[in-house]
Amino acid sequence: MKHLLFIFLFCLSTLSFSQIYDPVAWETAVEKVSDNTYKLIATAKIEKGWHLYGQDIPEFGPIPTAFTYNNKSETFQLKGKTIEEEGITVFDPVFEMKVKYFEKQTRFEQLVSTNTDLENITATVVFMVCDDERCLPPTENELVFNLVQNTSATSKKKVVTNSKKSNTLLYGLSIDGFEPPSQSCPTEISTPVEDVAIQNSTSLWRIFGLGFIGGLLALLTPCVFPMIPLTVSFFTKKEGSKKSSGISKALLYGAFIFAVYILLSVPFHLLDSVNPDILNEISTNTWLNIIFFIVFVFFALSFFGFYDLTLPASWTTKTTQGENAGGIIGIFFMALTLAIVSFSCTGPILGSLLAGSLTADGGAWQLTAGMGGFGVSLGLPFALFAMFPNMLNALPKSGGWLNTTKVILGFLELALAFKFLSNADLVAHWGILKIEPFLILWIIIFTGLALYLFGKLKFPHDSPLKKLSFFRIASGILVASFVIYLASGFRVNKDTKTFTSLTLLSGLAPPVGYSFLYPNKCPNNLDCFKDLKQGLDYAKKVNKPVIIDFTGLACVNCRKMEEHVWPDKTIDNYLRNDYVLISLYVDDKKPLPENENITVERTNGGTRTLKNYGHKWAHFQTQFFKSNSQPFYAILNANGTKILNTPVGYTPDKTAFADFLKCGLTHH
Repeated sequence: MKHLLFIFLFCLSTLSFSQIYDPVAWETAVEKVSDNTYKLIATAKIEKGWHLYGQDIPEFGPIPTAFTYNNKSETFQLKGKTIEEEGITVFDPVFEMKVKYFEKQTRFEQLVSTNTDLENITATVVFMVCDDERCLPPTENELVFNLVQNTSATSKKKVVTNSKKSNTLLYGLSIDGFEPPSQSCPTEISTPVEDVAIQNSTSLWRIFGLGFIGGLLALLTPCVFPMIPLTVSFFTKKEGSKKSSGISKALLYGAFIFAVYILLSVPFHLLDSVNPDILNEISTNTWLNIIFFIVFVFFALSFFGFYDLTLPASWTTKTTQGENAGGIIGIFFMALTLAIVSFSCTGPILGSLLAGSLTADGGAWQLTAGMGGFGVSLGLPFALFAMFPNMLNALPKSGGWLNTTKVILGFLELALAFKFLSNADLVAHWGILKIEPFLILWIIIFTGLALYLFGKLKFPHDSPLKKLSFFRIASGILVASFVIYLASGFRVNKDTKTFTSLTLLSGLAPPVGYSFLYPNKCPNNLDCFKDLKQGLDYAKKVNKPVIIDFTGLACVNCRKMEEHVWPDKTIDNYLRNDYVLISLYVDDKKPLPENENITVERTNGGTRTLKNYGHKWAHFQTQFFKSNSQPFYAILNANGTKILNTPVGYTPDKTAFADFLKCGLTHH
């Protein structure tokens, strides 16, 4: 079970990132053994302090190094297995097994034979590296073995593409010819670095607040609320007349509840990523979003009372046994028992926190902030009631209202599930869950919630409803009003010739232009290009400056800018009449043409293979602008050779964004 838990935490850790590491560089060489036999040599150069694992690792250990050779047309034959060097074999206390790893440099050899005139053999290597403090998620690199040029054991070819040639091929631009931006723009327009810092700081407090609210909601569920008098009774009986000791232990109990949830985020800080835009890739991964959709529907049905989510009984038994240890250890196990027993109610809320942390920069700190807020709001009431037992008399009695809270959460989980399905639909270009069906589904869900609050719908664990309370009536009216608000999203905006954008649904619903009835490929019915070369060619023709909009199909802040900042009359006039708009989607999974599937250099010195348009535009942004957050706006001259002013990120202040556009025009 220990190994399974470690692997689970490791997999979760790949969802958050705080710093970029790329400690392994691969080189290839080919040695000709005979007329039709070659030795493929892959050399890994490993930074000091890091180690790369061997190919044969026991189950539940670290991820082994694995080579896959591309031989779909069966033009060559592998002779034996890939051979590795002796390396270092030690007992790893973390994995509790003997593992083999390599330091500094190592090489792998594979014999192949072929009867055809092959120029190249390609392979994929998947590997995992660790140092004394952290392990990185499994990384995939493409290797190219040149059979024509590399005919000696000493010749080597790095798996990189010349950046000048690749940039010209992909974008028609050379970074060497890029002129820096003018520095005479208004100082109140913040730089991208400042934008990111402000966004991260604000986002951490925001997600802390959401976590706090989530903890309060969890407190009002049937799994958690009844635990308050039980645990408080345990403390008061155990301490007897020692009032001061009882208060200190109550505070310690609340602190341990907080610590348990903080500890859940620790692995996210210990394990990191090597890809600058990997967080975006994960949050927009089609299959991951489908999994989230299924999980959230599963959580919702559990909240409705159709079945219960429970962890293995053995986990609860072991933690309960730990309570008998007494002292600080016993109190810690009590807090851990609370977390495990209440999982069926807290799990879906924590799942929402985890999924939400994927959609913004901040990585592990986002999750820690959310878990911290959740732990504070859950631990504080237990500590207070343990210190002042008489406060228990003021608590309402357990009853049907607890199940009502749980069902309400079920409706909310169900609505959020379709947000993730919408992400998958947008990125995969299925064209199924457009704005019309999305709004209809949400209208149905929240109409169902309103009917439930008014007592017209029943679920398995509902108590008989004799009369409607003021809370249910007020809540029902509020939800019914929200349904009317959702329906107002079907009003047509005559200026943009699309449905009306709903402020409360920015980033949750699909873009209003993603529609069956009023389709629009560009926001607000603007003219835009989604290919850099085409946009630059048009800009040269009409001699207008270019605004490059680095955006994402599933980017929340991008939708807020497009739907609530860009429609401003001044901004709309600039974008519609004075600029050539080029929108580049960094999460577009549409495959690139085969001739653009090249391996390029990353800004941090690593390499990556561009496989889809999202890869291409993300690489362009990081290579030319040293940024990987969206939205990101850069203004260039008509030739695409000069940045006219300092690029900006998310700028919800309409005046500031209008000044940014005006500033670009003054330098054209």
